[in-house]
Amino acid sequence: MSVFTAVAPETLSRWLGRYAIGRLVELQGISAGVQNSNFFVTTTLGRYVLTLFEAIPRAELPYFLHLMAHLARHGLPVPAPIADRDNEYLGTLSERPAALVMRLSGKSEMAPTSTHCERVGAMLAGLHLAGLSYGRRQDNPRGAAWRTTAAARVRPFLPADEQALLDAELAFQAAVDYASLPQGVIHADLFRDNVLWDGDYIGGVIDFYFAGHDALLFDVAVTVNDWCTTAGGELDPQRTAALLAAYHAERRFTDTERANWPAMLRAAALRFWLSRAEDFHLPKPGEMVLVKPPAEYRDILRLRIAATPPLPI
Repeated sequence: MSVFTAVAPETLSRWLGRYAIGRLVELQGISAGVQNSNFFVTTTLGRYVLTLFEAIPRAELPYFLHLMAHLARHGLPVPAPIADRDNEYLGTLSERPAALVMRLSGKSEMAPTSTHCERVGAMLAGLHLAGLSYGRRQDNPRGAAWRTTAAARVRPFLPADEQALLDAELAFQAAVDYASLPQGVIHADLFRDNVLWDGDYIGGVIDFYFAGHDALLFDVAVTVNDWCTTAGGELDPQRTAALLAAYHAERRFTDTERANWPAMLRAAALRFWLSRAEDFHLPKPGEMVLVKPPAEYRDILRLRIAATPPLPI
């Protein structure tokens, strides 16, 4: 959620005439994140988030917007998109595809406890179950095919030991049959900064623009690798058990998922090592851009290779 494209208040004021949400009061850029231009928008009738899409093809955007609307209808705390006077979620602003969504209350918790992890696990299972009835389908944009092409882009920038790690992991992942796992809609980026807490409860789940159709277990692995990892990169047993037990109580893990859990933890670590390496070595120009160092997930991948715990259920 960075700002690559600036928006002037007067330009936004004119654009908001397409909506029934009042007049512009305040416009503020958001610096966190790496993919789109995002702004907090306050009007006389409410608070919203404006997104200008910088890289996602316009034809793919209805999938994400209608997914958020679908999940919101099912009672999940996600940012419902705002339709304009023509009943369209997607518009154009500053020559970019643009959308408004409701701004949710709460703040991120960067030092989660087992209780936080338990509630995230239950929420993620609910998201997966609600997603089963979503009618649109779009592959995970950062799935296996993307990981192969991203590896080719970043490999020349890596030292020899990291190239060897990358080559070995790609070969390992290519031999795993993930198609046999339960599939469905995944968030794919459920990090701590994408969950807002309103007191002790989840007030919002944000940033669905990496969502897609993939193995549900991949989503669980992405979430565990962030929410349940210690400062040294190892998995905290209590937080891991809390998250997975709460998820399992809502959607039971299959025997095939149990068998593939260690490999999936590695796949999730590889995905974020690659994306962060690409952002670091091949950065996009922008006004306010956050680039996260890739070493964290390189080291997490090494740890998951060295120790592959089973699903603790």
